[in-house]
Amino acid sequence: MMSIRNDGCPRRPSRPISIGKLAGTTGVSTNALRYYEREGLLPRPRRGASGYREYDGNAVDRVHFILRAKELGFSLEEIVDLLNLSADAESGVAGVKARASRRLAEIEAQIARLEVIRARLASLVAACPGRGPLEGCPILSAIRAEEDASPCSCATPK
Repeated sequence: MMSIRNDGCPRRPSRPISIGKLAGTTGVSTNALRYYEREGLLPRPRRGASGYREYDGNAVDRVHFILRAKELGFSLEEIVDLLNLSADAESGVAGVKARASRRLAEIEAQIARLEVIRARLASLVAACPGRGPLEGCPILSAIRAEEDASPCSCATPK
């Protein structure tokens, strides 16, 4: 029988599960789970007598939290912050909102940049006849003009 946590969500049984079972339940590879451990997203599980990892029942919920946060565009570093804030009953909500607000502003800026790129590319595609000599291709001409106008930031210094 499942008990209820103080946040109203059902608590998973605390029977330990293996990394393979955690991977199968969450759809996350065992390599990714090990990476999450190294990066502090998952607490290091205890080791059984056999030396195998034994995760507690909360690991499934934590991995699902990580996956949903990634779907919202949060980086793994930001997810660590969210996990820490979610344990701070006193000021966690304000911190979570601030983190999400910053992420939203970043996403809106990315969308604005992508809209500019889309408009430029749509204009070039519309101008290109799709046939003829390469020298007459407006897409290639525009890319070459961009190369001439701004030096590549990845160029090696002289």
